[in-house]
Amino acid sequence: MAEKAYPYNSVGMDHLKHPGNMGEMESPDGIGEAQNPVCGDTMRLSIKVETGRIVDAKFLTFGCGAAIASSSMTTEMIKGKTTDEALLVSDQMIADALGGLPPSKVHCSVLAEKAIRAAVADYRKRKGG
Repeated sequence: MAEKAYPYNSVGMDHLKHPGNMGEMESPDGIGEAQNPVCGDTMRLSIKVETGRIVDAKFLTFGCGAAIASSSMTTEMIKGKTTDEALLVSDQMIADALGGLPPSKVHCSVLAEKAIRAAVADYRKRKGG
């Protein structure tokens, strides 16, 4: 069943209709997965890191349009940041960057924040620090 229109601004709608950085990453330096057990939305975030800075990010998301838009925005927000800076990206920052999310979809930006944390943790575990 198609979702009803959400009050997204043009940025949010663009990420919803034309998500960027979607797909698998070859040889990622870190992979983070997060899932919402209530609705089943799942996000897998892959990052490529060079000298402590995220140089590429890709996602695969199974979920609603808001989850996909949040995932797309997240990859744009963390590219170019150090891993420490990426950890400062909050669910509220992601939602704000999309122009806000309907109350019933706030869990989508929370999912993205959890995926960032998991990807950075996986990167640090793989790199030994």
